[in-house]
Amino acid sequence: MRDLAFYRDKKILITGHSGFKGSWLCTILTLAGADVSGYALESPTMPSLFAQTGLADKIYSIAGDVRNREALLRAVREAEPEIVFHLAAQPLVRLSYREPAETYETNVMGTVNVLEAVRLCPSVRSFVNVTTDKVYENKEWHWGYRENENLCGFDPYSNSKSCSELATYSYRNSFFNDAKVCAVSTARAGNVIGGGDWSKDRIIPDCVRAALAGETIIVRNPCSVRPYQHVLDCLSGYLLLAEKQWADKTLAGNYNFGPDEEDCVTTGAIVDLFCDAWGGGLGWTTEGPGVQPYESTFLKLDCSKAKKELNWKPRWNIRQAIEKTVEFSKLKTDAERADCVERQIKEYW
Repeated sequence: MRDLAFYRDKKILITGHSGFKGSWLCTILTLAGADVSGYALESPTMPSLFAQTGLADKIYSIAGDVRNREALLRAVREAEPEIVFHLAAQPLVRLSYREPAETYETNVMGTVNVLEAVRLCPSVRSFVNVTTDKVYENKEWHWGYRENENLCGFDPYSNSKSCSELATYSYRNSFFNDAKVCAVSTARAGNVIGGGDWSKDRIIPDCVRAALAGETIIVRNPCSVRPYQHVLDCLSGYLLLAEKQWADKTLAGNYNFGPDEEDCVTTGAIVDLFCDAWGGGLGWTTEGPGVQPYESTFLKLDCSKAKKELNWKPRWNIRQAIEKTVEFSKLKTDAERADCVERQIKEYW
């Protein structure tokens, strides 16, 4: 864990630690020797990677909703973190169509509450708000969006994350513009994949569920192009950003963390890779006729800024990411899954 020596003995707070990304991030930081606290609702899926990896016994886990400002303030004051990663969110596009108000409450006011807690906690020196590639006004361009492009997500999820970005921008300029206070950044990643994601309406979890059940995979939008990447690639970016801006606050800002050009592929192509990796004659078909909520057709990120300013780059290509996901997904016991997560983290670093 040589590259993570910075995090040894650092006090870290992660909102949304019980989710897919949060569980991987908690595991990385515990292996690095950090003192990790988490604030989140119970894991949103069953099964849950948080439970499968036994993280409740490895970190200080606080049950709470980011919409509850007072409870969040108490948790942050108690933890006295030096670094905060804000991952708590309602992260699903299709669910945001069904529950738009709840999505805005969590993703916008939840972010404001976290920013307010950070503002009132003098121990925090580095803060990273994790948003999404979907914050950009999508013009269906065939080139990647840069950090200075317009923010205007279309659907309630994407738009709420655009609002989260704007709230962070305002707090950074209004309350964190002094060199002696916390460095504040936002991180925009593409579609992440990896072992232990059991979310609904995401293509790789859908593939895993179908494969385990011996069923044909159903694909909604096989021609849509997305920036797919392994979860460790984007998490390495978040960790590097938090570390770099700790030492040099001028690096704080907005960053894209996405795959290289060749790994921005169609949904159909990624399902083909999954079927090849899984084996056993697994196949897929498209969803039948019916009205579907809007989802963008073409979306890429330009990650030149992160590569230049932070010296970050993705390490696993899309085929490796799929193979690592399949490796985890075929395991039978939680002990095997926990070992797999730790082994893959050590292989990555």
